Amino acid sequence: MHKLLFKHIDNSALIVFRIIFGFLIFMESIGSIYTGWIRRTLIEPQQTFSFIGFEWLQPLPGNGMYFYYGVMGLCGLLVMVGYKYRWSIIVFTILWTGTYLMQKSSYNNHYYLLILLSTMMVFQPAHKYLSVDARLHPEIKMISMPRWCALIFIFQMFIVYTYGAIAKIYPDWLDATVAEVLMKGKKDLFLVGEILQQKWTHYTIAYVGILFDALIIPLLLWKPTRKFAFFASIFFHLFNSYVFQIGIFPYLSLALVLFFFPTKTIHRIFLKRKPYYDEKEVIVPSYHKPFVAVFIIYFIVQIGLPLRHWFFKDDVLWTEEGHRLSWRMMLRAKSGHTTFRVIDAETNVQIPIQIEDYLSKKQLRTVSTKPDVIWQFAQRLKKMFAEKGQDVKVYVNSSIRVNGGELRQLIDPEVDLGSVKWQPLRHSEWLRPSKQENSSREIKDNNYFD
Repeated sequence: MHKLLFKHIDNSALIVFRIIFGFLIFMESIGSIYTGWIRRTLIEPQQTFSFIGFEWLQPLPGNGMYFYYGVMGLCGLLVMVGYKYRWSIIVFTILWTGTYLMQKSSYNNHYYLLILLSTMMVFQPAHKYLSVDARLHPEIKMISMPRWCALIFIFQMFIVYTYGAIAKIYPDWLDATVAEVLMKGKKDLFLVGEILQQKWTHYTIAYVGILFDALIIPLLLWKPTRKFAFFASIFFHLFNSYVFQIGIFPYLSLALVLFFFPTKTIHRIFLKRKPYYDEKEVIVPSYHKPFVAVFIIYFIVQIGLPLRHWFFKDDVLWTEEGHRLSWRMMLRAKSGHTTFRVIDAETNVQIPIQIEDYLSKKQLRTVSTKPDVIWQFAQRLKKMFAEKGQDVKVYVNSSIRVNGGELRQLIDPEVDLGSVKWQPLRHSEWLRPSKQENSSREIKDNNYFD
């Protein structure tokens, strides 16, 4: 174990990755400002739907979130040049995690991955060469790093891709239904729009997606297939970037390939002037026991989290229980419509409300299909009326379809969701089963892709 984790190798890959990583998180932060994402997601809504238990975590008032993201962008630049590196990456990680927890309308597995990678970078000696810190403090300069610095990224991405492949092995993905639904909205894309509507394209996307996720890490680790896997990664991630427009994730994934190539190759391509380390020392730090314990516990958690949906009743595609933090990426499309009935508990008279008065357009789409967000909004309505001195019951009529399938009732309309407590470790019995008689009621769908 000591030789595996603490043998020193050349640190060129980590130095180059730090520079790319800093640039990408800078672009993610500044891009969120200029694309209007912050305005639509964090400024326009009256309140955001935070992760349950973090309702106190809300966006800064006024234009405060522009300043918030400006600080994150500055941290990205400081990470890139390696100035006050440790403080810069810590501040970015805290702020990015805060953004992730304070809203679910723009949930994305890649946002969660960036939390994990940023946290890893906090503990990396990534500023020990080609950085302002190393120039100002030459005593910290190093040309090597413990091998765990690379292994932690390799293990993490192996988990991400492997679970991504496993999650795709279900009927709607295997018969290309999901790919077809996802591509319907891409018809107007330049050059490829019409091609993406072809059935053969849908099957190609479905099965290449499974094979890529399942095999890319082993192929990158094996020398004879490494170059092939690298070029396949370039095509795969650039395709995803163009078609799905998923921010920095494709480029971050490509940057992580640095850790799969021999250190001498990375040194020769990117840092020729840097002395190359080849002494292969095993330097065991005094804190090696707690470090190894934390290392093992972290990856046990990472392996366990994506399995938790098997301990919940019914299908995770329907209930969403255990969906998040599980690398279930671009796996299905849900659409539907949800209405809320507010009843005066004393008079039993319905109180008319317009949910459009409380929610942004982006939030309306989420409330249409996400059980936990539906519950949160019911709780919010209950609280709002309670603040006016009025006790109410909140009933929900929600119908959705998954992957363009049959329209089914999601929420039991006879349950007062305003009085139901959230139980994170148990199945929510107010969710209707996924297999039920089809509803013939006409609805206007609100599409939600995840």
